[in-house]
Amino acid sequence: MKWVKRIGLGLLTLIVLVLVGAWIWFWARPVGINNYVNKTTFQIASDSPEALTYIGLLDGTPLDFHSGKLASYTKEQEEISKAKLAKARKGLEKYGPDGLDDQELLTYRIIQWQFEDWMADSDLEFTGYPISQLSGPHVDLPSFLTDIHSVNSKKSAKRYLARLNEFGRVLGETYVNVERAQQAGVVAPDFVIEKTLTGMRNFIANGVDENPLVTTFPEKLDKIELSPDERDAMLAEAKSIVGDRIIPRYEKLISQQEELLKTATSDAGIWRIPNGDRIYATALRSNTTTDMSADEVHNVGLAEVSRIEAAMSAIMDGQNVPSDLPFADRVRSLMEAPEHVFENTDEGRAEMIAYLEELNTDVMAIAGEYFVTLPTADLEILRVPEFSQDGAPGGYYNGPSMDGKRPGKFYINLKDTADNPRWTLPTLLYHEAAPGHHFQISRAQMIEGIPMVRKLGLFTAYSEGWALYAEKVAAEDMGLYADDPLGDLGRLQAEMFRAVRLVVDTGLHHKRWTREKSIEYMVAKTGMTEAEVTREIERYVVWPGQATAYKTGQLAMIEMRKSAEAALGDDFDLRLFNEKLLSGGAMPLDILAEEIDAWVETQK
Repeated sequence: MKWVKRIGLGLLTLIVLVLVGAWIWFWARPVGINNYVNKTTFQIASDSPEALTYIGLLDGTPLDFHSGKLASYTKEQEEISKAKLAKARKGLEKYGPDGLDDQELLTYRIIQWQFEDWMADSDLEFTGYPISQLSGPHVDLPSFLTDIHSVNSKKSAKRYLARLNEFGRVLGETYVNVERAQQAGVVAPDFVIEKTLTGMRNFIANGVDENPLVTTFPEKLDKIELSPDERDAMLAEAKSIVGDRIIPRYEKLISQQEELLKTATSDAGIWRIPNGDRIYATALRSNTTTDMSADEVHNVGLAEVSRIEAAMSAIMDGQNVPSDLPFADRVRSLMEAPEHVFENTDEGRAEMIAYLEELNTDVMAIAGEYFVTLPTADLEILRVPEFSQDGAPGGYYNGPSMDGKRPGKFYINLKDTADNPRWTLPTLLYHEAAPGHHFQISRAQMIEGIPMVRKLGLFTAYSEGWALYAEKVAAEDMGLYADDPLGDLGRLQAEMFRAVRLVVDTGLHHKRWTREKSIEYMVAKTGMTEAEVTREIERYVVWPGQATAYKTGQLAMIEMRKSAEAALGDDFDLRLFNEKLLSGGAMPLDILAEEIDAWVETQK
């Protein structure tokens, strides 16, 4: 090979020996808790090339063995991954907790909790539906390939094509998994299947030339050095793969779902599948990181709904919203007021994004007064891809890559601009961007001396709890709604949305509420449209317990702050408290509370 001749065989041998020696040293040297966790989590993550690309440290380096591949979605690979996890959990006992303190002890406790959480219900073949309108390779991988896989060289472009080929394989494996699930009695509700079919049909509806896997490729190729012939050949290959391997497998999945739909029922809760009650109890613990029962979560939700409804009503009274209307109708009257709605056009959508960017600039201008560490990563505000907007939430955030090359990204769903009147947008921005997820995830990536997995924000109750807590800081400490009562109403409406989730999630999966009852309750308490609420309820159906994490985390952090303020009095420093919440990265709430208690003692 030319490159071998160019560097010389002697130098090549030396390079190989150095790399092999480094590899042996890395895997064979004595290790402490941090190195052990890094090794084991890397071994587990290596089963998912997608996870390695998302982290973003190895792509394009000499250690990049993965960026032309996708994970295996077979039962055999699942068993291999389970065995790796069990081995990692057992091996952790050699490194603690005796003899550990400070960050190393914290690492041991967090990782022990995480390993045990990952292993919960590992004896069950299925703990949910293999595919849905929101999850599964048919949804996850198109977005991954278009948004996360970076094309910055000829090699990475070829690896994109290799991953397109791999996607065809994964879709075939997914078909087999759906068959296995059906045989085990795990079939999604009919309304979930219908939405799943809608998404898959939309993805392939316009043929090869208009498929997002093809249409997003030319712009990426234009940014790298290629001859016209090379560019044309790569684009032709992408079209060939999509036409020959991907679209036909979507069609096969569509036919499979159509057959399932013929006998599917409309029961909504996870109780409907084998071991459903056990699966939900595990999901609650995993998502809330607490031992709260479903009944306890439900009752907390009811109490919060009552409190927030009173606060929202007081603001609407001040805005002269007719008080003789039902609560939901009062909120809807403001939601639908034309002066608050951006035009549902490309120009209106661009104006909405510009407004969000302005809000972000304003909050960053004063953020240093309330937070010690500010993000170094840039933030982009983007539209949710049109091919996934039907089943997507109103907004979500993807964190920056560890190497700093990919900025944090806040996606807003712009299918219908009326879903997000102007007065609701500040809170959405403060939650997803500054000082919410963008602060929390960027700060975690800066922590030194901890294993990589602790920087990834794996605990939803912590990360979403922080984002809701940040909304409250924006209102009550930063004064961002001081002259904007409607903006504050938007904050309370968002908080009501999270409180209602506690009620309907436990209602669906524990109290066996119907989809229709859950929709009716949520519409009455939020003022959202039935279409919006339907999307949300159907999301909770396929992600049991996930929606309970948000409010649980926020309430826990508010309680920690109250406790710290009471103990420290005038010595309480909000900047330092916020820094303490963020400086250890994501962790279970009980462990976080103990960390805050210890910090309070040091502040005394």
